[in-house]
Amino acid sequence: SNASVYDPAATADTVNPGNKIIYLTFDDGPGKYTQGLLDVLDKYNVKATFFVTNTHPDYQNMIAEEAKRGHTVAIHSASHKYNQIYTSEQAFFDDLEQMNSIIKAQTGNDASIIRFPGGSSNTVSKDYCPGIMTQLVNDVTARGLLYCDWNVSSGDANPKPISTEQVVQNVISGVQSHNVSVVLQHDIKEFSVNAVEQIIQWGQANGYTFLPLTTSSPMSHHRVNN
Repeated sequence: SNASVYDPAATADTVNPGNKIIYLTFDDGPGKYTQGLLDVLDKYNVKATFFVTNTHPDYQNMIAEEAKRGHTVAIHSASHKYNQIYTSEQAFFDDLEQMNSIIKAQTGNDASIIRFPGGSSNTVSKDYCPGIMTQLVNDVTARGLLYCDWNVSSGDANPKPISTEQVVQNVISGVQSHNVSVVLQHDIKEFSVNAVEQIIQWGQANGYTFLPLTTSSPMSHHRVNN
């Protein structure tokens, strides 16, 4: 699959993060499990990256909390509705700017890293606008933004929930096949959030370093399919 290929997109600013690096990333929140996740991350002094949405607007204040605790706040989508954001480039950037204004209100800063809903390799966008991903990866970059996919999937995005144990196993086995791992999880899924403590314990016991994504981190890029 595309996601198994780690292709660090190197820019002039990219710095090699070292060996046995894990970037934990969480999509689609904040939501009702985000607070508990932040407490687990604090317990182990691990910094992560949150690709945030406004799909649970009652939890917008958690975006401020993520930043306050030293995590990276990045953009996923305000609406996360494929049939809206992928109808045109204008629609995509309108949504992006809406999310960035929420982030700025919560944190005082614009976000500079994004993750496309469905990843840059998604094909669902073909239903709404053929070729849009090819355009967007170029336009995002032209606007000075970085986009990051993933090379380790926790499997928590399947329509049917899997066990917390399975999430742990999926992440551990994925991480072992990469020197630098960008792990995809969703902090709106309780069974997945419940796996994070075991993932961190395993990583720290096995010599891995957990880092938040920054603008100098290598980005994981999938092959674009639309």
